[in-house]
Amino acid sequence: MGIIGDILQKVRLLLDSIKFEHTIFALPFAYLGMVLAADGLPTIQQFIWITVAMGSARTLAMSANRIIDRYLDALNPRTSSRHLPSGRVRLMEMAAMTLVSVAIFLVAASQLNFLCLVLAPAAVVVVVGYSYTKRFTWMSHFVLGIADGIAPAGAWIGVTGSLSWEPVLMAFSVAVWIGGFDIIYSCQDYEFDLKHGLHSIPQRFGLRSALLCARVAHGLTSVSLLVLGLWLNLGFPFYIGWLITTGLLVYENSLVSPRDLSKLNMAFFNINGYIAVIIFVFTFASIYF
Repeated sequence: MGIIGDILQKVRLLLDSIKFEHTIFALPFAYLGMVLAADGLPTIQQFIWITVAMGSARTLAMSANRIIDRYLDALNPRTSSRHLPSGRVRLMEMAAMTLVSVAIFLVAASQLNFLCLVLAPAAVVVVVGYSYTKRFTWMSHFVLGIADGIAPAGAWIGVTGSLSWEPVLMAFSVAVWIGGFDIIYSCQDYEFDLKHGLHSIPQRFGLRSALLCARVAHGLTSVSLLVLGLWLNLGFPFYIGWLITTGLLVYENSLVSPRDLSKLNMAFFNINGYIAVIIFVFTFASIYF
């Protein structure tokens, strides 16, 4: 019982180190692509393997990020207490979780269809490669957005076995949404990025311009979601969800300013979790109305 308890404690520690609970940001968008592709409920097998693929892909992305950025995390006062630089998790343990996540993701893709399996390595490159981008481009925020935008497109492929323009639009909506709030989130590392030569929109253009860029990105999120609803002829519940989402995006951007970033974590974690769930729930409801 002692050994089992130690293993469970280690697993909990590893999952906490990558904030596994924040999978809620991306999982509803995977389900969005899934239910729209199926025009309702998918098969049980599709639901299970899409969920497994999404969870393992995010675990892969986060664990790889923790490994790749471990030295930067140790230097940054905001991140120095993370599990890897603080020594609560060992490098080999994090590497093992990364490898296990890759294996689970590939298995899940193979259980969906051939196209998913063929495209899975490209998805791995994107979700792992994002962590390197801030070393050479201020567009890194939108690379992260593209990595998360894979979720609805991948789920669509998981159901249909093919790719069309509808999931591309869904992926774009997610990419600009994630990119926008990552710009907001990165504002707190403005001084650190300047000092250590890391690239970000706040570092390149300043905080005021960065927050303006985030507003533009979230405006594109709202517009693209509206276009998606009209394109797919979704029912009226979708537009209720769209209005709520647009209002939350406006509120999120109003919480931060170049002079006051104190409410940044509230904008990043709470509101974006609500947005993801709201879009999925109201879209799912619209299929039946």
